Amino acid sequence: MSQYQNEIKAVAAVKEQYGAPWGAINPESAARMRIQNRFKTGLDVAKYTAKIMREDMAAYDADSAKYTQSLGCWHGFVGQQKLISIKKHFGTTKRRYLYLSGWMVAALRSDFGPLPDQSMHEKTVVADLIEELYTFLRQADAREMGGLFRELDAAREAGDKAKEAAVQAKLDNFETHVVPIIADIDAGFGNEEATYLLAKKMIEAGACCLQIENQVADEKQCGHQDGKVTVPHANFHSKLRALRYAFLELGIDDGVIVARTDSLGAGLTKEIAVVREAGDSGDIYNGFLDVEEVTVADMQQGDVVIKRGDKIVRPKRLPSGLYQFRKGTGEDRCVFDCIEALKAGADLLWIETEKPHVGQIKGMVDRVREVIPNAKLVYNNSPSFNWTLNFRQQVFDAWKNEGKDVAAYDRANLMSAEYDSTELSIEADRRIQSFQRDGSRDAGIFHHLITLPTYHTTALSVDNLAKEYFGEQGMLGYVGGVQRKEIRQGIACVKHQNMAGSDIGDDHKEYFSGENALKASGKDNTMNQFGGGH
Repeated sequence: MSQYQNEIKAVAAVKEQYGAPWGAINPESAARMRIQNRFKTGLDVAKYTAKIMREDMAAYDADSAKYTQSLGCWHGFVGQQKLISIKKHFGTTKRRYLYLSGWMVAALRSDFGPLPDQSMHEKTVVADLIEELYTFLRQADAREMGGLFRELDAAREAGDKAKEAAVQAKLDNFETHVVPIIADIDAGFGNEEATYLLAKKMIEAGACCLQIENQVADEKQCGHQDGKVTVPHANFHSKLRALRYAFLELGIDDGVIVARTDSLGAGLTKEIAVVREAGDSGDIYNGFLDVEEVTVADMQQGDVVIKRGDKIVRPKRLPSGLYQFRKGTGEDRCVFDCIEALKAGADLLWIETEKPHVGQIKGMVDRVREVIPNAKLVYNNSPSFNWTLNFRQQVFDAWKNEGKDVAAYDRANLMSAEYDSTELSIEADRRIQSFQRDGSRDAGIFHHLITLPTYHTTALSVDNLAKEYFGEQGMLGYVGGVQRKEIRQGIACVKHQNMAGSDIGDDHKEYFSGENALKASGKDNTMNQFGGGH
């Protein structure tokens, strides 16, 4: 017996138990509501999605072609539309996730208005957005199932047993829109207790995967801006453990932690690490500091010095009180961070780079894998990179090293549209197209994400609409540029009342009020102009 029939049977048993007062309750209607709301709490979501991520990680270990992807979200509707589109175009949500970007939360969701990516936004907004995303994804389930229920009723009314069986099979094999979210907790928004408390809120909202970075919480900067300040490993590992304890407390034993290192572009630290014995992680961390050897006579009032072997050295300290690392140590620090984070319980790594270069990423991951063979990355395919220019320059450099004639190209001006149809640009675009596949095969990238794609697509589409609508095109700017494309591409939102839940509400009214229900989907509903099937 199918889950659908089992639910009907279960509700019928409860109805019988309570007798006459429940006489108007239709067991099939209640069963429909139950399976439309499969996930009752955020913890249900977190348990379900953590299992998916763990299975996907194991599949990637066996076959690097099975990498995963996501796009960043700043609103539940955006996340919902992505998953509806994925199901429409690919037939399955497998290995497609959502990413919750701290940058977009800061820029788009704070009561303070747009903010830079510096952890100045209200930290509770992050957990609120996770809950919002899953609310919209669950509504996408309810909407799609509602359409199947109407198909089932129509088949029954027509006496079409074959159609009824086919719809029943769709219900029995229904694939939810609920997928894992990799959620950005920035640098933890405070000390390890603050990190733990926020992590609990995020997990309770549905997060199965939390990403945390090794910057100082109150000095946090966007990973692609200057002025980043890292913390010693002991500080960072305390926060990794805080995340794990939060997962374990809430029963998400397989929750996933992504440890992000910003050391490649971070030249500063706020603290000198505590050293308990020569060669420990604190000693190695301090070994990257830019120092000068001093004697007692050289020391000045307020100097901070450390002992290194049989020498006394003074770390170079800036007027801000921060200490600087030696130039050229970023990659070594990155590798060290990654190894130590995995030893401390992280599941995945994130290395923030200054450019998308498979060779650079592979060089660091290979070194990590010498110590921890199954190390895997989450990688930011960032809009902060000029992908066109970067890859054209990579091809230019590769060709030049191979002895190929590149005299026709100006390396500093390769972004120019005059190069768009050239052999070099075609090869660059081919490499951009294969970047994710190449990075997963060669550089250990398990998950590819774009942090803020919908920030950019919203700006681009609104710019185009405004230019047309407020210009000579007038209403045709909307009709030709938006609505006609929605209709012809089968975009569900062309029937926006349905997308907002109008038909779901009608179903409920009919359950609750029977023939007395005042429904919105009658003949005068203008959405009928768009026909069925969306």
